Amino acid sequence: MSLVSSMFGCGVVMAASQAMGIGRRSDGGLTIVCSSRPQKKATAHHMKTRPRKTQAWDRNRKPTVYDPLPPLPPDWTLVIPADASSAPVTPPPPTPSA
Repeated sequence: MSLVSSMFGCGVVMAASQAMGIGRRSDGGLTIVCSSRPQKKATAHHMKTRPRKTQAWDRNRKPTVYDPLPPLPPDWTLVIPADASSAPVTPPPPTPSA
């Protein structure tokens, strides 16, 4: 027990065997009881320090309404040359593989 106390620098309480949940997954039963400045974990800290709307004009503000976007251009456009009947269509040359 003295090793655990010296490791954390404060008192450590061992939980009873019934509280540890024998047969189930547990955290080992160690509870630090004298932390001088406990820190919140990530999500709890962000929830506590998040910016809050305090003014009535800000709380009652509606979302911005934007103009609708123009229609997207087509991905592929078929281009037919003017003299398509007389010129045979040749495929492009294959690219050399490196």
